[in-house]
Amino acid sequence: MISDISNKLQVQVKAAFDKKTALRISAGNSKSFYGRGVKGEEISVADHAGIIEYRASELVLTARSGTLLSDVETALAENNQMLAFEPPAHAPSATLGGSIACGLSGPRRPFAGAARDFVLGTTIINGKGETLKFGGQVMKNVAGYDASRLMVGAQGTLGVLLDISIKVLPKPETELTISFEQDFETAHKALRQWILQGQPVTASYYYNGALSIRLSSTGNSVKKAHEMIGGELRPNDLWQSLQHQTHEFFSRHKNLWRVSVPASAKSILADQQQLVEWNGALRWVASDEDLFTTAKDVGGHASKYRMNSDNEENIFQPLSSTMLSLQQRLKHSFDPDNILNPGRLYPEL
Repeated sequence: MISDISNKLQVQVKAAFDKKTALRISAGNSKSFYGRGVKGEEISVADHAGIIEYRASELVLTARSGTLLSDVETALAENNQMLAFEPPAHAPSATLGGSIACGLSGPRRPFAGAARDFVLGTTIINGKGETLKFGGQVMKNVAGYDASRLMVGAQGTLGVLLDISIKVLPKPETELTISFEQDFETAHKALRQWILQGQPVTASYYYNGALSIRLSSTGNSVKKAHEMIGGELRPNDLWQSLQHQTHEFFSRHKNLWRVSVPASAKSILADQQQLVEWNGALRWVASDEDLFTTAKDVGGHASKYRMNSDNEENIFQPLSSTMLSLQQRLKHSFDPDNILNPGRLYPEL
């Protein structure tokens, strides 16, 4: 059912399309730092909020984009369920729509999947003011574009998110956090071995000469894994500090890079302060240097994260000419006059 608020949002987009006026999409503004600055008339989805449908027995929740992330997590917790991709909140005002638009995932991502993997369907307003619905409320194998998942990480450049259907998962019966003081290479090798053995590892991070891992499963499985692996017990709230980036590493450094590399990559930039997640696939690096080339040389990509400048020329890894052309064609299909968050991801988009 289309709400009065979504009708107003559609009218605003249509008016902007007619006048060729840029729109700056907002909600909780908890992730406004993540991307290039956008100049334009504000269009806020903050009031387009509320859980539309939650079928706990089918592990599916549909909510409006302005719904607070905390409200979604509270509703799921009442049924011992969770958002398995563990999206960072950054602030109490964080919304479900903002989390999906930015496409960020937390510590469980390499074991459960990324935000994109849990999106079943979306309703959006495109750049012409048309309301479009993609996907549904069940997982399907389809040929061609899965348009609903294109919205994940697009940061509103393809459409104003209205409603989102997501798959949720049950919470584990038991979780345990253990740590080991090791050099990076030793820790990396041990972690790969535990995963190959089928140990119930659901998160890992390496920082200041220590590896910490989270074990999640039934009580008996976690107990057996701990007896086999060993390690010093640590509080489980460590993972919330990483998920929501309240860990002291994130507050201590102003210029951070989010570097995604193959998990098998050895230590990079050993002389720089860094925190490693995702079994080695995600490296948070504190550096004033340009890390785009460094990331590319090891088969990865980098993003500037919480940098001093409000509008860097390149926030995200520069695109190849082929990929840029593809992105421009995709942008034109959804937003032909480039009015939705123009330049948010790249100057050319």
